[in-house]
Amino acid sequence: MRNQLLSLLFLALLSNFSIAQETQITSTENISRILNTLASDDMRGRSALNINDIGKAADFIANEFKEIGLKPYAEETFRQSFIVERSKVTEQNVKFGKKNLPEDEFLIWGDLNGTITEKDKNTKQYTITDEQDFSQEFRNIVQKDTSTAVILVGKKHAPLLARFKKIYNREQVKFKDQNTSSKGAKVFIIADGIENKYNISQKKDSQEFSMFNVAGIIPGKSKPDEFVIISCHYDHIGIIQPVEQDSIANGADDDASGTTAMIELARYYKKLNNNERTLIFVAFTGEEIGMFGSKYFSNNIDPEKVVAMINIEMIGKDSKFGPNSLYITGYEASDLGKLMQENLKGSAFTFHPDPYTTQNLFYRSDNAVLAALGVPAHTFSTSQIDKDQYYHTVKDEVSTLDINNIKSSIEAIATGAIGIINGSQTPSRVEKLRD
Repeated sequence: MRNQLLSLLFLALLSNFSIAQETQITSTENISRILNTLASDDMRGRSALNINDIGKAADFIANEFKEIGLKPYAEETFRQSFIVERSKVTEQNVKFGKKNLPEDEFLIWGDLNGTITEKDKNTKQYTITDEQDFSQEFRNIVQKDTSTAVILVGKKHAPLLARFKKIYNREQVKFKDQNTSSKGAKVFIIADGIENKYNISQKKDSQEFSMFNVAGIIPGKSKPDEFVIISCHYDHIGIIQPVEQDSIANGADDDASGTTAMIELARYYKKLNNNERTLIFVAFTGEEIGMFGSKYFSNNIDPEKVVAMINIEMIGKDSKFGPNSLYITGYEASDLGKLMQENLKGSAFTFHPDPYTTQNLFYRSDNAVLAALGVPAHTFSTSQIDKDQYYHTVKDEVSTLDINNIKSSIEAIATGAIGIINGSQTPSRVEKLRD
C-alpha cells in the first residue's frame, strides 16, 4: 500500500510538471513590457510618498490584475488602502561645541520634535569608527536601541551618511495613532570626539496621508481558506540628487523585477486553473520607508490560514551562484525551498540558502511580519547585495538587467510552487519569534 501511495504521488507531481510545461509560463516580450512600464521615467521612481507617482504604478498593476481575471482582495479598485501620519522636517540645527554643523554632516533619525542637549542625562553616546561597517552599525542602533542617542561617526563614512540622509531624513512615516514615543531619536554626527556642549533641535509638521497596496486573488477550489501569498514591493525611492542630469531612481531591479514576476505568476496560475488553495497576489507599498504596506497587510490577515508566502525581491541579475539560481532568505527556517526544489528535478535551476546571513535579510523584507508569526514566508532573490553598485541609484535601469534571468526565475518559482498551489504539498511552519 505504501508503494502504491508513493507511486500515485509521483504521478501527480509528474502530471503537474507536464501541465506546467504545456502552458507557457511567461515570455520575454511580456516581461519587457511590464518592466519597462514600471521602471519608466513616467513613473518618476515610484515613491510611496508621492501619491501621483505611486498611484500611476498602482493603477498599472491593478489593470494587469483586471485583464488577467483576478478578483479584488480588498477594494474594487484592487487597492488595499490605509492611513499613515507623515511628518516633514521643517527645521534642523546641530551645534556641536562652538560649531554649527552643515547639513551633510549630521542625520537625525526618529521621532524628535524638540531639542537635545548634553544636559539630558538619559541620552546615550556611541561611536562608529572608520573601521566598522556603517550600514550594519546604523541598522543595529536604530532597530535595537530604544533610547535617545548621539552617535559619533568616523569621517570615512561621511559620503555614506550624506546618502542615508537623503533617503531617511526629511520624511518620516508612522501608522495613524501609532505611539512611537518609546523609541528615542538617534543623531548621527561626523566628528572626531564628543564635545562638552551640544544643542540639537528639530521641528516638524505632520499630516495624514493615504497609502495603498495592490492585491488580487484567485479563489481556491477545494481549500479556499488556505492561502498562498505571492508578493513583491512596487515602490522605490523616487527623485534623488541628480547624476549627470538624471535624478530619477527608476528601481528597475528594486523591485520592478519582482513586481513583473508577481504579475506574470498571477497570469500563469490563472491560465493553469488548478489551484486548490486561494492565491493572493499583492504588491506592497512603502517597503523603502519601513515596510508599511506589508506590515498593514500582514497584521490584517489570519496567519494560521497562510500556508506559504513567496516574496520576490530583485531578480534582474545573476546571483552569486550563477545563472539559473535563486537564493531564499531563512532557507532552513522551513522546508518550503526544499519542497520547491523537488518539483524542479530534471531541470538546471537550483534554489540556495541565503549567502548573506550577517545581513539578517530574513527579517528585513516584506515577508518579515508573517515569518515572525510562524508562516513559512520567505524572500526569493538573486541580488548580490555586497557588489551591486546600482542599488538605490539613478543607474538602476532596465538596460542593466538580464531579461532571461528574470524569465528563468519566474519559471522556476512557477513550477517549483505547483505542489503548494494545488494542495499536494504543505511546507513546515517557521518557529515564531518570542517577545
